[in-house]
Amino acid sequence: MTGPELAEAGRLLAAATRPVVFTGAGMSAESGVPTFRDARTGLWQRYDPAELATPAAFRADPALVWGWYEGRRHGVRRAEPNAGHRAVAAIQARLPETVVITQNVDDLHERGGAAAPVRLHGSLFAPRCAACDHPAPLPDDTPEPPAGRLDPPACARCAAPVRPGVVWFGEALPEAALAAAVEAAARCDLLLTVGTSALVHPAAEVPLVAARLGAPVVQVNPVETPLDAVCAVNLRGPAGEVLPALVRAAWPGDVGR
Repeated sequence: MTGPELAEAGRLLAAATRPVVFTGAGMSAESGVPTFRDARTGLWQRYDPAELATPAAFRADPALVWGWYEGRRHGVRRAEPNAGHRAVAAIQARLPETVVITQNVDDLHERGGAAAPVRLHGSLFAPRCAACDHPAPLPDDTPEPPAGRLDPPACARCAAPVRPGVVWFGEALPEAALAAAVEAAARCDLLLTVGTSALVHPAAEVPLVAARLGAPVVQVNPVETPLDAVCAVNLRGPAGEVLPALVRAAWPGDVGR
């Protein structure tokens, strides 16, 4: 990928010292992780994911919801970080004050080399008790993902069912994660938004915080989003192609980046 937009985005990245990289579902989709509403195969085709992702659904049928999320977790385990994830890690290695903020619930940023991403929507890899919130260990992985209902483990502290560590519809974002994201956006000198529709609130407010406070926003997305109007540069294309090109544009003399 070449062009004046890439050159300008590279200039902005090279000049930054405190960038924020804000990622959404498009980033993981390039690794073969289905987006939330696309994760409907086999038995799950008859269910609306939005109806499974609620506290009420878990109370009504914990085994159904736990089985659905365990199937998703197994799917993520089979996926591999893509070139976009590795480019984010390269940015963080070059600029240690980089903060990675993600709406994704997989572990691909960590496996791609990024450190300590701020998780706005939780993680498939951090189950916790549905009653007392005590962290729970991950279940032992089996060769095959569950094909349907699966009873959740019991909490070691209070024996209540363990739930997935993700944010469900009707739940607030984790207070500490949201505060950390807003603080990072408020102090950054560049915000790079990647693969997000900018439609899911309040997470979609994070790039707007940076823009309102004067930081340039660079967007990487194959299609237009509501953020187009506030971005200094819009780079059209998939993260796995655009982000490595952006790293090369920012630091052309760095071998291997």
